[in-house]
Amino acid sequence: MTELNHLTISEALDGLAKGDFTSAELTRANLLAMEEARALNAFVTETPERAMSMAMASDDRRRAGEARPLDGIPIAVKDLYCTEGIRTMAGSHILEGFTPTYESTVTANLWRDGAVLLGKTNLDEFAMGSSNTTSYFGEVHNPWTLAEEPDARLVPGGSSGGSAACVAARIATASTGTDTGGSIRQPASFCGIVGMKPTYGRCSRWGIVAFASSLDQAGPMTRSVRDAALMLTSMAGFDPKDSTSVDRTVPDYAAALTGDIRGLKIGVPKEYRVDKMPPEIEILWQQGVEWMKAAGAEIVDVSLPHTKYALPAYYIVAPAEASSNLARYDGVRYGLRVPGNSLIEMYENTRAEGFGQEVKRRVMIGTYVLSAGYYDAYYLKAQKLRTLIARDFEAAYEKCDLLLTPTAPSTAFKVGDKQDDPIAMYLNDVFTVPANLAGLPGISVPAGLGADGAPLGLQLVGQAFEEETLFRAAGVLEEAAGFTATPALMVGEGA
Repeated sequence: MTELNHLTISEALDGLAKGDFTSAELTRANLLAMEEARALNAFVTETPERAMSMAMASDDRRRAGEARPLDGIPIAVKDLYCTEGIRTMAGSHILEGFTPTYESTVTANLWRDGAVLLGKTNLDEFAMGSSNTTSYFGEVHNPWTLAEEPDARLVPGGSSGGSAACVAARIATASTGTDTGGSIRQPASFCGIVGMKPTYGRCSRWGIVAFASSLDQAGPMTRSVRDAALMLTSMAGFDPKDSTSVDRTVPDYAAALTGDIRGLKIGVPKEYRVDKMPPEIEILWQQGVEWMKAAGAEIVDVSLPHTKYALPAYYIVAPAEASSNLARYDGVRYGLRVPGNSLIEMYENTRAEGFGQEVKRRVMIGTYVLSAGYYDAYYLKAQKLRTLIARDFEAAYEKCDLLLTPTAPSTAFKVGDKQDDPIAMYLNDVFTVPANLAGLPGISVPAGLGADGAPLGLQLVGQAFEEETLFRAAGVLEEAAGFTATPALMVGEGA
């Protein structure tokens, strides 16, 4: 029998409905997996008592015939989401010990639909990173290893590395992530799972610790496209507490997985062929094109001419918004406080000790580009470029329905690599950042293995609020790829 912690959401819901096992049994299996895989450092807070209480309440509802859409499914939550009564630290020393008195809208939606909380996952500090090595609580390790260097530790990608690692290692059935410049899709590619970023405004940002408010978006991380559809159906929805939340009906995303993409036009942007991209990624990308074509889609060549400016624009806009959002962490109301001889000195001491190097770097960049004399030269120009990038997508979608691209420019790299070269680290997001700047939905689907034995993902980018079309095509891509490879560290059966 398959270990319970290896089940997908769909499989688990089916088993629960048939009475093959209870949510309590399912949750115990995941909690045991969590204990056995602590070496990954995927979690910063474990909530076993809360999990069992929620699981037993789920079993009671199911016995009463009142089962909810995700009833009894054990999930992990990125520690950027505020959870009532459970500490939320955003991977930072400056928020160590902070316990919210309120629940984020997205997690409240998940609990409303019966999901069970296993714990809070590790992340790059304030979601700033592409490797999950900037967390105050230590680096997260990818459950995958290299074919020729099995002892080498790989990064899981970032910033949602803990969320990706725990799903790949079969610790959690699914998890939540956030995506500011690719922080769901890139770690999903590195860990061989599905990662989905919805349209900006589709999921509420209320109660999620802010990094860059015009870019941040919540999304699901799962082991199948169908699971991502099920998760997003529960996570999404209008929220009057979030001024950027869009008041649109949430479809039944799983119903969109018809397996039929005949007549769909898939665009292939020529600008996504970047310098020094490994040949294996180009080959896999072309294979993805052939898979889509074989399924009846029409392939269209498109151009996104301002793509080359996406990373520079992003690394002006995002730090600028971060410098503003992180100004609230001053040691006065919550979190860390380092005393000083004056109020100003207390601010300085608290922020100097509380923030890590990457956060300090981005706050300084953001403060600089917003300062007098530089605002027009940098920030305003970046915003203009952002508009041009969005217009490129609009023009491309006059010719096609979706875009197909690689997710990341490489497989997962070793822990420590690129750590001393911020530019090399930032280039990990070269394929994902444009969708964030344009506010568009994107999904990464595991599609193959690199020569080193680590996973590679392909990305589909859709039009605003066309997640149903995105899921439909992603389901076909997933079926064609037939990705069944598993990581070396997979808790339970086959571990």
